Amino acid sequence: MTDFAGLPLVIEPEDLLPRLNAPQLILVDLSSANRYVSGHIPGARFVEGKRTQLGQPPAPGLLPALTDLEKLFSELGHRDNAVYVVYDDEGGGWAGRFIWMLDVIGHKQYHYLNGGIQAWPADKLSADVPAPANTQVSLRVHGEPTATREYVQSRLGADDLAIWDARAPQEFSGEKVLAAKGGHIPGAVNFEWTAGMDLNDHLRIRKDIAEVLQQLGITPDKEVITHCQTHRRSGFTYLVAKALGYPRVKAYAGSWSEWGNHPDTPVEV
Repeated sequence: MTDFAGLPLVIEPEDLLPRLNAPQLILVDLSSANRYVSGHIPGARFVEGKRTQLGQPPAPGLLPALTDLEKLFSELGHRDNAVYVVYDDEGGGWAGRFIWMLDVIGHKQYHYLNGGIQAWPADKLSADVPAPANTQVSLRVHGEPTATREYVQSRLGADDLAIWDARAPQEFSGEKVLAAKGGHIPGAVNFEWTAGMDLNDHLRIRKDIAEVLQQLGITPDKEVITHCQTHRRSGFTYLVAKALGYPRVKAYAGSWSEWGNHPDTPVEV
């Protein structure tokens, strides 16, 4: 079986297993390096999560430079007809950020393996490391999936806006300060990323996540902007909103590291 058509964004191991040899598949593993070396899904290419970030203060979570993006996607063998399946070992943070990055480069054929390596059968792991593909890649960056700081500020107070803060409650309240300022963006709703995972089901996305978000007011009729400290944890929340079919989802990649260090940003505690 090689066809991915008709599969939802979030797929299960039984969906991927018969498609591992599909010619259009690019399998990306964003687990820790040690986890990847100890065993990964056959054919998966390792990407260190930090390669998906700019990595420079005050906002290390911003998109990498275009040349770095093109180098990364060249190594992966990127092509227009590729179908990406992405996973990690932490429940979807880095994987979700990678999916945001695919949106940024305008590539729409992708899936997330629910639960990542935690949910994959242990007897179907490989230690073989694929060689870099080194294809010729030219990318164009699209702004729609990303909310800039200026954009977030321009939207504050809007009735059709939901700001989803994926940080820990202590960061949200200002009790734990990881920037010049503590607290949160005015009007933001705090729902920590790991609370969206089922810890008893191999870190899969909670089956009741749609109802939970409804109760929080993070609803599909609103524009959802999600962030954390560096847009890693909010990679998961971006992924969840996309998987639920929310039509207007953006990631604030600058996240709190930018907002909390900027002199002109309003803050609530």
